[in-house]
Amino acid sequence: MSDDVRGDFDDAVNMTPKELEDWLQTDESKEVGWGEGESLGHQSGRRIVEIKRKKKDELTDDDLAHMKKVVGYVHRHLAQGGPKEDKEHSRWRYSLMNWGHDPLK
Repeated sequence: MSDDVRGDFDDAVNMTPKELEDWLQTDESKEVGWGEGESLGHQSGRRIVEIKRKKKDELTDDDLAHMKKVVGYVHRHLAQGGPKEDKEHSRWRYSLMNWGHDPLK
């Protein structure tokens, strides 16, 4: 079970922990998403960095639940297809990147 979740998570999250940390420091990252104060996607990005740095046997049930949430979010968001023009500078891409997936990679 957890191997399937980890594999799906690793497929969905195509940014390294360093790339994601650097991205989360940008204004663009902080300007997208839902929630009071820090957006849910931004919080998720920080959690993804923590999860990616853990060894497989260190993952908790909460980590696995978050990994499933990330996979679902990335798949749903990608299915929307994004804007026809300027995907590179779109809120669609920025939101996905907060969740660890750069659609232009």
